[in-house]
Amino acid sequence: MTQPDVSVIIGAYEAMPYLVECLASVEAQTIGPERVEVIAVDDGSTDGTGECLEEFAARAAMPVTVVRQRNSGGPSGPRNVGLGKATGRYVFFLDADDRLGEEALERMVAAADRNGTDVVLGRVQGVDRTAPTSMWGRNLDRTDVFSSNIKFTLSAQKLFRRSLLERHAMRFDESLWTGEDALFTMEAYLRADGVTVIADYTCYYLVGRSDGKQVTKTGGYSLRFDSARALMRLIADFVPPGERRDSLMVRPFTVTLLPQFGPKFLKDSDQVRRHKLELAKPLMDEHWHQGVARRLRVEERLRLHLVAEQRPDLLIDILEFTRGKRKPEPVLEARGRRLYLAYPHFRAPDPGLPDWLYQAPPVQARAYPGYRDGLALPRRVLRKARRLLSAGRRP
Repeated sequence: MTQPDVSVIIGAYEAMPYLVECLASVEAQTIGPERVEVIAVDDGSTDGTGECLEEFAARAAMPVTVVRQRNSGGPSGPRNVGLGKATGRYVFFLDADDRLGEEALERMVAAADRNGTDVVLGRVQGVDRTAPTSMWGRNLDRTDVFSSNIKFTLSAQKLFRRSLLERHAMRFDESLWTGEDALFTMEAYLRADGVTVIADYTCYYLVGRSDGKQVTKTGGYSLRFDSARALMRLIADFVPPGERRDSLMVRPFTVTLLPQFGPKFLKDSDQVRRHKLELAKPLMDEHWHQGVARRLRVEERLRLHLVAEQRPDLLIDILEFTRGKRKPEPVLEARGRRLYLAYPHFRAPDPGLPDWLYQAPPVQARAYPGYRDGLALPRRVLRKARRLLSAGRRP
C-alpha cells in the first residue's frame, strides 16, 4: 500500500450536527482520496457522533479508521491516539465542528514539499466566531516563530511533518485541560526546519458552536494559569534569555494571562481576585521584566505590572478607566519623540509608578499626531551628515 501524503486526525466528542459538514469538507478535498487517510476518534460521545463516523468510513473513497473509546476528558487523548495510528508523511488535526477549504490539503502538502518546511499554516476564517488575523498579511514560503506573527496562532489546526513529531516523540500534554494545542504547536515551531504560511487561500473554517461547547469557552479560570505556566516554561527551556525569548513571552502574557485581569476581574469576588493574583505571582516573578513589558501596549503593560506588584487596588482603577471608554491624555516630550499616555496615576507621587510604564511603544505612538519616531535623527544631525557626504564626493 502506498504511503498517504497526509493523515487527517479528527478527535470528536458530542460533535453533532457539526460533524456532518466537517466530514463533507474532507470528502470534497481536491488532493484525491488515494493521497489521504482519515483517523477519527470518538471520545465517548452519546449524541450519534460515533455512528456518523462509522457511516462515513463505510462510504468514503479514502481509507478511514474509526476508534471509539471512553471519554478522556479533553482533546489531547484523541489526538494522541490518532497520532499513534497515523502513517502519512504529514498529519493535519481537524476539529470535528470545523471544516476545510476544498483545496486546503492539496495546497498545504504542495507548499511543504516545495519549500521543505516542517509546518504549514493555512489561512483561517471564523464562522460565527473570531479567528486570528495578524499572520495572514502575505504568503511566506519559509519563516520561523521569531520572524513573523505565527506565535499568535497556536491552535493545532496546522499541517505537521510527521517525521518531525516522531523524531522528538511529540505528543499533546494530557494533563492540560486547555492550552494543550498551544504547547504542542509552539514546540513544533521551535523545532521546525522552517514554517510556511498560506495567506491567499482560506484553508480552515473555524466554526462557532451555538451550544457554547468549545473547550476554550469552558473550564475554570485556574486552567488558564496552568496553560500559561506550561507555555512560559517551554519557551524558557528552548530559548535563552534575551530579545528572542522576550518576543515569544508576549504571547502567553497577553493571550492567556492578561484576560484574567481584564473586565471580568471587576466582577470577580475578593476571594477570586486574591486567588488569581496568587496564581499569577510565581509566573510574574520568574518571567515578567522590562524586556517583555516594553513590547506591550501601555494599557496591557500597566495591568500586568500591577499584577506583578500585587496591587489590585491600582489595577481596578485602570480597569474602571478603560471600562468607561475614556481615552488617556497623550503627553508628548523630547520634541515629539517620546509619547506618554496618561492613564490613572501617571506621575502621581503616590503610588509613584515609573514613567516607562506609560511610554507608548512606537507601533502605538505613531497613531498620535505630532509624534516623531524616536529613531528619527534631529534635522541638524541630518544636515551635518549631508554636508559631510557632499564633501566626501569632491575630487
